[in-house]
Amino acid sequence: MSEQETPQLYLITPEAFELQAFSAQLSSVLDEVEIACLRLSLATKDEDRISRSADLVREIAHARDIPVILDTHYLMVERLGLDGVHLQDGARSVRAVRKELGTDLVVGAFCGVSRHDGLTAGEIGCDYIAFGPMAQNALGDGSVVDRDLFEWWSQMIELPVVAEGALSPEVLKDYTEVSDFFALGPEIWNSDNPTDAIKTLTAPLR
Repeated sequence: MSEQETPQLYLITPEAFELQAFSAQLSSVLDEVEIACLRLSLATKDEDRISRSADLVREIAHARDIPVILDTHYLMVERLGLDGVHLQDGARSVRAVRKELGTDLVVGAFCGVSRHDGLTAGEIGCDYIAFGPMAQNALGDGSVVDRDLFEWWSQMIELPVVAEGALSPEVLKDYTEVSDFFALGPEIWNSDNPTDAIKTLTAPLR
């Protein structure tokens, strides 16, 4: 990535939400902040719940020309009219998912802190690679991505790289020159005002 380019924002939904309330929250954020991509990332495996949530976010996002990526459940992507899938298992299922979805839909993969997984996922068909977390958090296993990985990737690999997990204004400032996207979600949805929270978090990008 050129040093002159500003990383784009990749927004992740909460793991659970009430449809009507979230509709208003999401619309507000998307109207106030430029978002490049939205990921529907639910904790539930209930197909009906995923489908109804997908219908909601697709309508809101597509009205603003924002693509919607579904976390994990790639067999539902085409039926729900979504734009791709985000895989959480590194490179392990990329080949099979790419074969299933074809070349028109997006396939991305979270590869933790592993350069090897990222390179492998890219070689077998991923459109972007996400690494993280960027700092210690209560939900992680103690692993934190090394900035050297992002610096090396930005210099050597053309495939877009996403910074995800435990983002802060300090992290955004530090990684601006070596990341293509910042994927944020819990950092703003835990706030009483997600729109204000995302503006505060991303202030270093402006």
